[in-house]
Amino acid sequence: MNPRLIWFAAGSAAGLYGSFKAKRAAYRLTPSGLVDQASALGVGWRAFSAEMQDGMNAREHRIANDLALPLELSPLELKATHLDEKEQP
Repeated sequence: MNPRLIWFAAGSAAGLYGSFKAKRAAYRLTPSGLVDQASALGVGWRAFSAEMQDGMNAREHRIANDLALPLELSPLELKATHLDEKEQP
């Protein structure tokens, strides 16, 4: 192949790639693009929160199994068995 033809094709491909990237970047700065980005951020945050909640629940169940605690009790319902310093005789 002719080297000029190769450079022409490479330049054309780079130009097309650059124009698509510029068009995409320009869209992101429009009001509708900003709304799309904000909604995507919200979806990502909700997915992250759900993953964290699932991980916390799994870890709580593993700890409850290790300590032989009933699974129906939440950590807030467990009563402390120690006495405070004020209550000690």
